[in-house]
Amino acid sequence: MEQALYIYNTLSRRKEVFKPLHAPHVGMYVCGPTVYGDAHLGHARPAITFDIVFRYLKHLGYKVRYVRNITDVGHLEHDADEGEDKIAKKARLEQLEPMEVAQYYTNRFHEAMDALGCLPPSIEPHASGHIIEQQQLVQQIIDNGFGYESNGSIYFDVEKYNKVHKYGVLSGRSLENIKDASRELAGVGEKKNQADFALWKAAQPEHIMRWPSPWSDGFPGWHCECTAMGRKYLGSHFDIHGGGLDLVFPHHECEIAQAVASQGSEMVTYWMHNNMITIDGKKMGKSYNNFITLPQFFAGEHERLERGYAPMVIRFFILQAHYRSTVDFSNEALQAAEKGLERLMDAWKSLTPTLSQGEGAPAGVKVIEVADVKALEEKCYDAMNDDLNTPIVISNLFEASKMINSAVDKKAVFTAEALEAMKQLFQTFAFEIMGIKAGASAAGAANQGGSDAREEAFGKVVDMLLEQRSKAKANKDWATSDLIRDNLAALGFEVKDTKDGWSWKLNK
Repeated sequence: MEQALYIYNTLSRRKEVFKPLHAPHVGMYVCGPTVYGDAHLGHARPAITFDIVFRYLKHLGYKVRYVRNITDVGHLEHDADEGEDKIAKKARLEQLEPMEVAQYYTNRFHEAMDALGCLPPSIEPHASGHIIEQQQLVQQIIDNGFGYESNGSIYFDVEKYNKVHKYGVLSGRSLENIKDASRELAGVGEKKNQADFALWKAAQPEHIMRWPSPWSDGFPGWHCECTAMGRKYLGSHFDIHGGGLDLVFPHHECEIAQAVASQGSEMVTYWMHNNMITIDGKKMGKSYNNFITLPQFFAGEHERLERGYAPMVIRFFILQAHYRSTVDFSNEALQAAEKGLERLMDAWKSLTPTLSQGEGAPAGVKVIEVADVKALEEKCYDAMNDDLNTPIVISNLFEASKMINSAVDKKAVFTAEALEAMKQLFQTFAFEIMGIKAGASAAGAANQGGSDAREEAFGKVVDMLLEQRSKAKANKDWATSDLIRDNLAALGFEVKDTKDGWSWKLNK
């Protein structure tokens, strides 16, 4: 498509035309999980959001290097500069090696993302594997006068940085606001100012995750990893940095400061952030008893869930809201999404040659032309190019479903070319760009995490059996016809004979 892609840039607070630095190559870095527990909905939303960005940019012909990190060291409790490392704490409680904990939950994260239909990133670097790069970043900041040592730890001098540059460009916060928010802690601890943040922390004797450095045996500050790894794999300037809205401050604000302090300029052109999720109108949290992990959602193993929900239902539900708007999960909302997804998949399955009668359309029956389908396709591209507006794409797919259903009901007929265009519309937008797994039912009939090719083959096998049944009926071989129908019914398939053939779906 010739139309320009616009994306909302948190840094400028407006939509901007997407112009890669080195087209057709695009560099995109997205903050990944801290792997000390199972992934939850808060992990699902950015994963799905930036999976859509990744898919669409590739669809437009860009060569995308998508980097998403694994945080396995340095992320302390409460996102602070003091306290215990989240992974080390989990390891201590479960009497395991920290990397054992990290590996276990990394594997679990991958399983959940695969089930949700998220493509793997191009590179998935681990913070613990890039200690040297983070130390180099810290040294550059010290050399440029924006870092200072205190008891073996290194801190970023925010006040000094703010005099030369500006701290708070992403979040809109001023240094005075930050000082006021932490004034009760002023003068306490190792920092010159409570707004300062850790670049390197000296490890206490009980801290088991530590590495040697010029300053102390310790570990990097949480904010360092993304700056260091983004620069290593995408260069000193790259196109997109993404994550949840909760990371704007302090994490991404600190990343900007680190980049400018170390190399004199910002690394990122477009900052993209997905909005938050709530459950039944409340922020997700253990104190509300609504902290639900993705495995619990899939299996229905939580008292707030009436039952389990297939990964594709969760993906579809998330995509029904624009990525910059909030999403509220509830059983009712998920069940409505489940029915909507089922309607789309039923329409897709109905796209058989029986819906096309070429030039022989009966009088008074609407003929669906290629132009009708192309108009929907254009609307879908317009929506995607307007800051990846997936809800509008989905609404257009429902319009396409209405066309299909009108043909199923004999109120309309496709030309052969229009039928092929409709198949391509679903293939492009529902499966390739939206990432819905082809052939997946709302109840999760398709194998979770299975490939689209395998699911498409699954549907073709069913069609092949029904073709054999059709031939048996034509030959008046009722025994064979009934045998195929009954065996499919026993497996959960609902087969309907129509005037021009058949339709089928797999029930829950």
